[in-house]
Amino acid sequence: MKKKLENLRKKIDEIDRKILELLNKRTEIVLEIKNLKQKLSSRTYSPERERKIILNLQKINKGPIPDEALKNIFTEIINASRALQEKTRVSYLGPEATFTHMAAIKNFGKYAIFIPCPTINDVFLSVNRGDADYGVVPIENSNEGVVNHTLDMFMESDLKICAEIIEEISHVLLSKEKSIKRIKKLYSHPSALAQCRRWISMNLPHAELIETSSTSIAAKKVLREKNSGAIASELAGKIYGLNILERNLEDKSDNYTRFLVIGKDFPSKSGKDKTSIMFSLKDRVGALHDILYPFKKYKINLTKIESRPSKRKAWEYYFFVDFQGHVEDKNVKLALKEIEKNALIFKILGSYPVGLK
Repeated sequence: MKKKLENLRKKIDEIDRKILELLNKRTEIVLEIKNLKQKLSSRTYSPERERKIILNLQKINKGPIPDEALKNIFTEIINASRALQEKTRVSYLGPEATFTHMAAIKNFGKYAIFIPCPTINDVFLSVNRGDADYGVVPIENSNEGVVNHTLDMFMESDLKICAEIIEEISHVLLSKEKSIKRIKKLYSHPSALAQCRRWISMNLPHAELIETSSTSIAAKKVLREKNSGAIASELAGKIYGLNILERNLEDKSDNYTRFLVIGKDFPSKSGKDKTSIMFSLKDRVGALHDILYPFKKYKINLTKIESRPSKRKAWEYYFFVDFQGHVEDKNVKLALKEIEKNALIFKILGSYPVGLK
């Protein structure tokens, strides 16, 4: 049995050497692409190409390696390859160890340069000024709904949506204390507290709940206070050296947050795309029905519609719509042409690859 085990390990070692050889060959081609992109002044970050690589590999994957593991392995390879071409500067809603920070790392890899910003507005400003190449902001949670401030920023900004990131959110209880029984104050962001309502009522019913501007700020607070705890990410616990007293605090296990990558242009087709638009309407009966009709006419599936006050005039609204397809698709072009004709204000916010969980 031992000899058989040794032989199998030798086979793995040989395969690993071959993988290493192929990875280095791949990297040589990546460096050639880097030189060509510099001459063509092309962008390094190509979410549509990165999405195609993963999808194509998953299509031909015969196992036994799961698609999820395959995606993680090749995402790391892609991120390392991108870093060899250019150090991408990415701003995000900070501080360090927020869920937005984790989403930014997931999308751009640990080799990027990450710039924390105190507000969503600051993320937009950093990209607009050129301090960052891209920004990452939250847009909606599967249980708590849309982030209105992010929608409002698109009314004022000409930045585009380049990609979306779907991140599973799992909250932990952090503290300097070693027992949950000692916690009298509980800090966290309002969204995190809302996502853990049931757990809090069952486990810390008498604790004082204190809202903070981020889960990371909550973690920092408990560093200086006895008998306090924070609902935050596991990464925050590692960074700030806090004890993890409980895991998986969220009331619903299917808890995801969608984040947007913003930049100055949007990518070409990946094969599985989503488009986001914004428009305002004339105040008349049936106006919303009429402007949405082209989606049915051209067989385009709507995935989301939200409205926000324009903040210019009472009872005037902007509508935000997400739908399946890319602006380069023929049916999408025809639909958008009709929609623009009937809108007071019309803006394409982005066409981008659908995010992978």
